[in-house]
Amino acid sequence: MKRILLAASALALTASTLPAMASSHREAPMIAGMPRLDASDFYLFRSYEPGHGSFVTMIADYVPLQDPGGGPNFYQMETNGYYDMNVDSNGTGKPTYTFRFRFKDMTKGLSLDVGGVKVAIPLINDGQISTGNHKALNRIETYTVSLVTYSSSGAATETLLTNMNGNSMLAKPADNIGDKSIPNYAEYAAGFTYTLQIPGCTGHGRVFVGQRKDPFVVNLGETFDLVNYANPVGEQYNNSAMDDLAGKNVTSLVWELPAACLTNVGDPVVGAWTTSSLGVTGAGGAVTYQQVSRLANPLVNELVIGLPDKDKFNASLPADDAQFAKYVTNPTVPALIQALFNTPAPTQFPRQDLVAVFLTGVPGLNQPANMVTPSEEMRLNTSIKPTAYGAQNRLGVIGGDNAGYPNGRRPGDDVVDITLRVAMGRLYTLGLFGGASNAPSGGLDFTDGAYTDDTHYLQAFPYVMPPLSDSPQPAHEPN
Repeated sequence: MKRILLAASALALTASTLPAMASSHREAPMIAGMPRLDASDFYLFRSYEPGHGSFVTMIADYVPLQDPGGGPNFYQMETNGYYDMNVDSNGTGKPTYTFRFRFKDMTKGLSLDVGGVKVAIPLINDGQISTGNHKALNRIETYTVSLVTYSSSGAATETLLTNMNGNSMLAKPADNIGDKSIPNYAEYAAGFTYTLQIPGCTGHGRVFVGQRKDPFVVNLGETFDLVNYANPVGEQYNNSAMDDLAGKNVTSLVWELPAACLTNVGDPVVGAWTTSSLGVTGAGGAVTYQQVSRLANPLVNELVIGLPDKDKFNASLPADDAQFAKYVTNPTVPALIQALFNTPAPTQFPRQDLVAVFLTGVPGLNQPANMVTPSEEMRLNTSIKPTAYGAQNRLGVIGGDNAGYPNGRRPGDDVVDITLRVAMGRLYTLGLFGGASNAPSGGLDFTDGAYTDDTHYLQAFPYVMPPLSDSPQPAHEPN
């Protein structure tokens, strides 16, 4: 989008280059040991808050599987690194521009007088915290958001974004310690939404960063136990199994901006993904940054990328995804489901349906107007109007709702059920990519049994529910 940045370098378009997909919860050996930098989910959608339909929202969730009672330190963001939301408006597989989040934290050193001696407390607060009153908060996290633009040679220029008062340093709310420490968490956290100015863009952006209830719904335990579903097929079995994230929180980076600030003239389709990078100090004290996590479409690094390549995938750029081609053109999960449940997998190889969903965009839905470098990105057609809250179909496109996954992703999209059905050939049964004869099981309603509906997310910004707390707990009868 030339209105806010320099043109990105032109790249050769190779239609035969077939890459793979993205990452999530503890999906690769290296990132499993760095939870602060672990991207768990990425969302990209036309904003469905009333009056905001001309905006696009991106949500990058990090620090997965947060237990609400995880004190006394709870869940900080990484200060020796940064978090990116990357946007490709040219179909090159490289970012046209990047929105970069950098974090800092400060410990105030709150102490108590104990027998005439000042002693630092071991907690992140020494009293009640409320909107506008942070005196009792012992540790304060702040962050900045910057716009990274790229020259034709690929050189990057980073510009700090500011709020309407000209300030670039923004505050993150404390995690949900409990009702005694923060009596009304939703009201408290609402004070941390900021309006930001975007150079060269007509209109403003909104940003929120903070702990939220994890909106992803998935039967994690049975999925990774050789897809150990008691009832893997049948819409009637949705809501028959445990949502293993029902009691978990996550840290959400939520960024909303006008759709016109993302797209190129004549093409409403954009691709996006999130990455995180860790600072590494080398000889002489120079710091370089190593990309350690990458995520666009859900469940890709967990269930598609082979174990030897998981760390490599997390460190790679979408434009270089040809090295992972076999994992998407010849996927293992459908073969595994066939072996476990005697439900035949699609017979066409390479899997052109999956290439379209994950790598190039689906023709007529969210494929860029010009030739595209196949690369694993979340693609959104911004010309498709958002579906109102309460009317969204959890199955997105295959449920008749083209404003949902895989045309972007909303918090209410049941991406596990969608992915299972598409992996087993649902798009063939819809008359695409050669027809139903290529997918003997394509019409079956595969499900992990975990349930979602519109009570699991919000109607308005920041769209993700406030986080759970572990205090107070319900009363228990003594043994």
